[in-house]
Amino acid sequence: MPAGEQPTAKVPAQARPTERIPAVREATATSAGSPLTERYVLRQRIGSDPSAGAEFWRAEDTVLRRPVGVTLLRRLPADDRSDDPEGTARAGEMIVRALRSGCFEHSGSARLLDVLAPGTHGLPADVLGAAVAEWVPGRSLAETVAEGPVRAQRAARAVETLAAAASEAHYQGLVLGCDHPQRVRITPDGRAMLAFLLPRPSVSAADDVRGLGGILYCLLTRRWPLSVADAARAGLVAADRTPAGRLRPPSQLRPGVPLELDTLCTGALGQGEGIGRVHTAAAMHRMLSDVVAEDADQAFFPPVHDGAPAEPDDVWQDSDHLPDTRNDPRRRRNLRIGLGVLAVGVLVVLGYLAVQVGALFGGGGGPPVVVPPAAAATAQPQQQAPAPQSSGSVPVRDVSGEVFDPVGDGDNAATVGNALDGDAGTSWETSRYFQPFPALKPGIGVLASFAATQPLTGLTIDSPSTGTVVEIRSAPSADPTLQQTTLLDTVTLSSGRTTVSLDAAVPTDHVLLWITTLGPDNQTRIDDVTFARTAS
Repeated sequence: MPAGEQPTAKVPAQARPTERIPAVREATATSAGSPLTERYVLRQRIGSDPSAGAEFWRAEDTVLRRPVGVTLLRRLPADDRSDDPEGTARAGEMIVRALRSGCFEHSGSARLLDVLAPGTHGLPADVLGAAVAEWVPGRSLAETVAEGPVRAQRAARAVETLAAAASEAHYQGLVLGCDHPQRVRITPDGRAMLAFLLPRPSVSAADDVRGLGGILYCLLTRRWPLSVADAARAGLVAADRTPAGRLRPPSQLRPGVPLELDTLCTGALGQGEGIGRVHTAAAMHRMLSDVVAEDADQAFFPPVHDGAPAEPDDVWQDSDHLPDTRNDPRRRRNLRIGLGVLAVGVLVVLGYLAVQVGALFGGGGGPPVVVPPAAAATAQPQQQAPAPQSSGSVPVRDVSGEVFDPVGDGDNAATVGNALDGDAGTSWETSRYFQPFPALKPGIGVLASFAATQPLTGLTIDSPSTGTVVEIRSAPSADPTLQQTTLLDTVTLSSGRTTVSLDAAVPTDHVLLWITTLGPDNQTRIDDVTFARTAS
């Protein structure tokens, strides 16, 4: 018998024949490192279930080079006086059950990979059969509660997945056998999973419900409420009972356990009365789901203290366990550095805002330029010179405009008049887009309107946004759709002035400058637009 295993108590005589199985005796043929057929090698014994004549092993699949969980059925001693001296009938029945559950898959149960029936080539002499399942990483129940009870809501979330698996299995006419503590493991993300298959032949759906209640009870109280022998074998403490033989509710052992979980535990373990009893795994799954959902709704409020320490990733931490850092010199130094950096950042932002305000009200953000008188006299006429007009053309006066944006609210609509005021020192610009047209919208435009119908001969666009593509369109009204406008010409702007010639034989009241391609950095600026018409 390996170290850590305790002798198994005699099974009562009134137990059913399939349960009258004595303690499993170790055989030298199957120990750590022994092969199991030509594919699997046993690595570490995890536990045993004498009532099923089973042992739980972590093994290695030598073909796929991966760990697997093996439930191994031992051959019973030949001198056993039960109805099935060697356990062959028991093993056969359990293997048939495993084959029936081969198609069952659920996130709360390890997936069955292989079944080794009695007589399979390569089985050791003392092994009747085995079920091979995917390995479930994580910890056993005993390891999970070794450092203290689990927070109530985490316990509910852990058992919820296993309850869903049991509910689905019962719906398909199967059972899990989760009433043994060593068959269940807790994954790194906190889910309880059935890790080892092949339950004893006599297990029923009611036993699964009791097992779910036992796992929840164990996570809340660190005590196993079902078999005392199984508790000792798994390294757990057996649950206390009243003088009348009833289990003590979890809330008596751990104040702060929610009433819902307290009632659910006692009901699933058969301690409730009348409507307090939980008869099906589906009912338990439904109630656990409600508890988890209610906890999610209350995530903004600190949980009721239930005696369990907060996990490192919990939003709400226990203040009693936080270190007092009020007089920590290192923390005070870091705080001073942080405040200094913040002050510098505030000064930088204020300086930037002052420059922008000065540029807004002063007409320019750069330093003043001193120009010699002779140069100023030469430059002044060039600055005031209007755009060159063709012979017989005069500028159009009294031009108004608005932003034309069919799918938006208009880019910088308050300053669009700067593009039509005849002053190149003021400008209108589009918003800066993250993606070029037509990713967000087909384009943006300026709709110019005249006091009367004009026989236009051309227009000049003054803009520094090289590469901007503008469609010149005639509009029938001051509020047209893009489909109602008529394309007159398309031009690509260069830096400075770009002149477009128009046919004066087609007079119009409105002209749309429709930008279909933006300039550098997905933005276009227009300093001025001047129109020319035939002289009357």
